Amino acid sequence: MPCLLGCLALSAPRLVVLILFLFSDYLGRAYETNFWPFLGFLFLPWTTLAYAVAMNANAGQLSGWFVALYVLALLMDLGIVGFGRGGRWRRRPPGGSGAGPGGGAPAPAAVRSIEVRGERVG
Repeated sequence: MPCLLGCLALSAPRLVVLILFLFSDYLGRAYETNFWPFLGFLFLPWTTLAYAVAMNANAGQLSGWFVALYVLALLMDLGIVGFGRGGRWRRRPPGGSGAGPGGGAPAPAAVRSIEVRGERVG
């Protein structure tokens, strides 16, 4: 069961926080009140889980390699490291510095105007 929750935490950390809160005392042993896990559920779910792992596995201390785990989780929550969608959209496609985000032709440098000349029919 812990292995399943660990794998699920990588893709859906809020779901794992909710499952741990409802069906175990794992978060209760790490945090003194329910306020911090609730805020962690809303804003920093990976950091909340990393802190709970550190407190439960390291006799209530945030030290050793658990600090590295905590910092990595914080960076993932902030979107600096990991699966962030924003970085995908900002990257330029290979093959041209002027190509747009869709990989098409570069945007025109100046506004173009179109003149239509003709006779009215009808």
